[in-house]
Amino acid sequence: MKYATLNNGIQMPMLGFGVYQLEDSAECISTIKLALAAGYRSIDTASIYRNEVPVGKALKESGIPRADIFLTTKVWNDAQKAGNEMAALDKSLAALDTEYVDLYLIHWPCKGHYQDSWLNMERIYKSGKARAVGVSNFHTHHLDDIKKTWSVVPAVNQFEMHPRLAQQPLIAYCKAQGIVPQSWGPLGGSKSGDFREGLLQNETLTTIAAKYNKTTAQIILRWNIELGVIAIPKSTNPTRIRENIDIFDFELTQDEVLAISALNKDERLGPDPDSYPFQ
Repeated sequence: MKYATLNNGIQMPMLGFGVYQLEDSAECISTIKLALAAGYRSIDTASIYRNEVPVGKALKESGIPRADIFLTTKVWNDAQKAGNEMAALDKSLAALDTEYVDLYLIHWPCKGHYQDSWLNMERIYKSGKARAVGVSNFHTHHLDDIKKTWSVVPAVNQFEMHPRLAQQPLIAYCKAQGIVPQSWGPLGGSKSGDFREGLLQNETLTTIAAKYNKTTAQIILRWNIELGVIAIPKSTNPTRIRENIDIFDFELTQDEVLAISALNKDERLGPDPDSYPFQ
């Protein structure tokens, strides 16, 4: 495993395990335990995923010390609008059965609220209930807005990123501010059908994969690592769970990284943070 050093000195695994859409309690617990057994030590959830309770149970049942697991959750829009981010975190901590999270994120930049929400996130950070705080789905202009008043720089910005949405300007901006970029949906999302299949069968990716005797998914995840972007793939397939973490025994060349980045079409799977429909 490789690690990113966040701007407060905390080490965060460069590869994590996402649990979006794992709402069935038994499946969630068994899948997370399988991921932890495979070597994952970073779990990414959110209050809106409605699976914080089974996530907490899985961590306890795994027998792995809490200090060895990097746990992320996120505050949903309703808490932003009400200004009760701290209460939302307390609810998440109770559900997760833990005294702290390693990273707490604003899930989406709610228009008219995210600036004040960030100030509340700073208070949460200073309380010690979150070892680091950050944002998710923030464009550069959202970050510019909170930059006007921040006293704590976001540790992470988690956003959609994959070869068809390479996000190079946003990655560069984050790095310039000391914010670690993190990708969700790095393999094309979990319910994307033809999009995902087309991405994984792309000729550029399959050619590189054949060279290293890896899967195209492994090549995409390694591309994230080479760019300094933390990736959080999600799978319930035991073989793919193990394959996705098996990416630290090879490196891509700079030309290969550039060739994958050149697949960009600015094509989103999820909503644009400037116009998402569930604010």
